[in-house]
Amino acid sequence: YKRAVIIGSKQTYGKGTVQNVVDLNRWLRNNDYGDMGALKITTQKFYRVNGGSTQLEGVKSDVVVPDRYSYVDIGEKDQENPLPWDKIDPADYNIWDGYVGYEEAIENSKQRMAKSEQIKLIEQNAQWIKEQSEDNTYSLNFDRYAADAEKNREVAKQYDALKDYKTNLSFTSLPYEKQLFKADSTLQEKRERWHKDLSRDVYVEEAINVLSDIKRNNIKHKVADSDKLKD
Repeated sequence: YKRAVIIGSKQTYGKGTVQNVVDLNRWLRNNDYGDMGALKITTQKFYRVNGGSTQLEGVKSDVVVPDRYSYVDIGEKDQENPLPWDKIDPADYNIWDGYVGYEEAIENSKQRMAKSEQIKLIEQNAQWIKEQSEDNTYSLNFDRYAADAEKNREVAKQYDALKDYKTNLSFTSLPYEKQLFKADSTLQEKRERWHKDLSRDVYVEEAINVLSDIKRNNIKHKVADSDKLKD
């Protein structure tokens, strides 16, 4: 609805359904057959305000970037017999026109991601992970098996560089949380590790860049509005 720029893989998982688990044992007063198991029943479905379901299609990204599992089948759409996508009557809504240069912000992000060496390495890693997941043939010859395993370890080493990526971003906890650190050193250690991970996160870095673009665009929008009011 042009209220945000969505950055991520091609789409969200596409799980637009709700299941309830029904324990079959509760229907039997005298059960001499042991555990009867349970049934998982789909009882509800999610829909967006435009009427479309999130089932299978999910929410699509404006800026598509790879992650380690881009090519691995892990969404509901990859399971057997998922419920199909469908649509109902849309709600009454309007697309907000508050962002000036919305498309430009998306295009700028796409260009930055296309030039990013970190993103290229993530893409290569994702393709390698897919190849590994599909390779289910193993040699029974120990020497050959050991050689293949060593080869895979050497290939994996080149992706260690993903953890060495650094941004110019720094993070700190809010004042209320810093007060908690006085009585909870474990919490402080967790936050410090988290902040360190965030400072190496290329996706967070790009999100900040997009926010910066949108912020500048909104300032232009506000200036233009104020000029109209003066006129």
